[in-house]
Amino acid sequence: MEFQTIVDHIGVAACVVSVEKLENGKLGKFRIVTGNRPYIDTIEKPMGGAMMLTTKFIPNSEYTQYFTRDMNFEDSCYQAAVLKKCLHAYVHPDRFDIWFDLSFIPLFPDDGNICYCLYIMEFSFKPDAKRMSTISADIASSVLETCIKLRSPDDFGETMNEVCADIRELCDSEHCCILLMDTEQRTCSILCEAFSKDTKLLPMAKYVDDKFYDIADSWKDTISGSNCLIAKNEHDWDIVKERNPVWYESISSAGGKKIVLFPLEFKGELLGYIWAINFSDNTADTIKETLELTSFILASELYSYRSVERLHILSSQDMLTGVMNRNEMNAYVDKLAADRRHISTGVVFADLNGMKVVNDTKGHAAGDRLLRNAAAALQRIFDRQEIFRAGGDEFVVIITDISKNELELKAEQLRKISVEYENLVFAIGTAFVEYVADIRTALHLADERMYKDKKQYYQLHPKAKHGSATS
Repeated sequence: MEFQTIVDHIGVAACVVSVEKLENGKLGKFRIVTGNRPYIDTIEKPMGGAMMLTTKFIPNSEYTQYFTRDMNFEDSCYQAAVLKKCLHAYVHPDRFDIWFDLSFIPLFPDDGNICYCLYIMEFSFKPDAKRMSTISADIASSVLETCIKLRSPDDFGETMNEVCADIRELCDSEHCCILLMDTEQRTCSILCEAFSKDTKLLPMAKYVDDKFYDIADSWKDTISGSNCLIAKNEHDWDIVKERNPVWYESISSAGGKKIVLFPLEFKGELLGYIWAINFSDNTADTIKETLELTSFILASELYSYRSVERLHILSSQDMLTGVMNRNEMNAYVDKLAADRRHISTGVVFADLNGMKVVNDTKGHAAGDRLLRNAAAALQRIFDRQEIFRAGGDEFVVIITDISKNELELKAEQLRKISVEYENLVFAIGTAFVEYVADIRTALHLADERMYKDKKQYYQLHPKAKHGSATS
């Protein structure tokens, strides 16, 4: 039976792909030998959002005439045509806003060094839960276990550490990691990672710095429109080296020999990436199918977590200055007051001298600018999560696990840097307690000392007090 007759007897889009084997063990050209009318229509009459590189089908042309080079497509064709394996995948490549149900079926016989497979595809604009769940029992079990763990009431970070360890073990890899990306701030952070016992690979903290976002940002082009990147042999790494030589050198020098990299995307938002490095040959055939579904679930969970975090930030931050608000301070004080551990705690009350004069003489815009400068000065000395705008022009800093000398040193540093800002003068009061449960005592003492400091300042600068109703 001729190839054209085969594809014409298939009711959905289908084509025959040829794979060229070279003498040195490498692979040559991947060609679309022929296709049926539904398949040719995907090229000549593409659906919305599925733009091709050309709209003219020419039999026996390289597939890269129609869409950009895809390592996953080549690997599937190789396994079906050369290794004579039947494959199935349900994927959502980044280049198209379409879900594809794909089948790769080996064809016999080979024509010398040219091998053939049948490529069949169905597509839809929304994911089909039934098709996504059509997986082996082992994969279904591992993915279900991940879902159950993600629904647990445990700390999110601890849960993700456990999930990451499970994925590493499932892939039998040396290293598994989930990297989060903030596309607005252009920053990266490590959510979790797991290592095998005997690995010599280093933690990602060794590599993730202010410049790492540019490297992570380049992965999208390296994946080049597919739904993931898998590099497991010389053929794959040659493509990675061609597309992203800087990252290729980086991962090679770090000891990476094999990698599977999946973007974590949900509702069109890139949340980060998950990868496994140096996975075993035994898992190579199932790792893609496993992580396709796992990454889909993880992305959904991360999206929800990030949404909750953003809501928490909105409810806990002071919108003008960016530090924590009074509600967050009250909740934090209640938590500390209930803690019976021996943890030393320091409190700094920092109130602005002359705030009303600035508002009255220069306007409230100048007053707002003064408040933002005050918050900026505080954040040069203290962590933002330790600073609270208690109300008006009053800021409170609460620091645990600090010595009395360290607390006084930080207060003195705050006085020194405040002169770098126009009209910024703090009235400062500090208090130190040995036990965190005594936090309210520390707050009371620091408040009293701040007002004493403010009184002394106004005695020396009476004009700064003029018109002040709060001092």
